[in-house]
Amino acid sequence: MSFLTTRLNRVARSVIEDVRGEHPEYVFTYRGHPITAMNNSGWQHARTRVGLSFVRVHDLKHTFGRRLRAAGVSYEDRQDLLGHKSGRITTHYSAAELENLIEAANRVCGENSRKSPALVLLKQKAAAGDVVTA
Repeated sequence: MSFLTTRLNRVARSVIEDVRGEHPEYVFTYRGHPITAMNNSGWQHARTRVGLSFVRVHDLKHTFGRRLRAAGVSYEDRQDLLGHKSGRITTHYSAAELENLIEAANRVCGENSRKSPALVLLKQKAAAGDVVTA
C-alpha cells in the first residue's frame, strides 16, 4: 500500500482530529471499511443534499488552487500544495481570478495613464509628424 503525504490547514486538521481513533488503521471509513474513492455514492448524495449536484470532486482542487493564488501563496508553494510536478498544471489549477484580471486591465485607464512617459512621447512624435508604430 502506498501512502500520500499532504499538508493540512487548521480546518482540515480539525476534521482529521475529530475522526481520529474511530478506526484502528484508517481515518476516513464507512461502516468500518476504508473509503477508497472520492466520487462514490456518499459524495453523490451529499452534494445533491446541499444543492450542489453539479459540483465535481475535481472542482474542489480548482477552488483550492484559486484560493491559494488569491491569498498570495507563492507559485512554488501552490505547486507543492497541489501536488504537481508540472508547472503548467499548477497554472491551470490556479488561474487568475477574473476580477483581478479586469482590475489589472483597468490600471491603464487610470487618471494618470494618459500622462505616462510612453504616451507623452508618442503624442510628441505624432505632433511632429514622425511615424508612430505600436
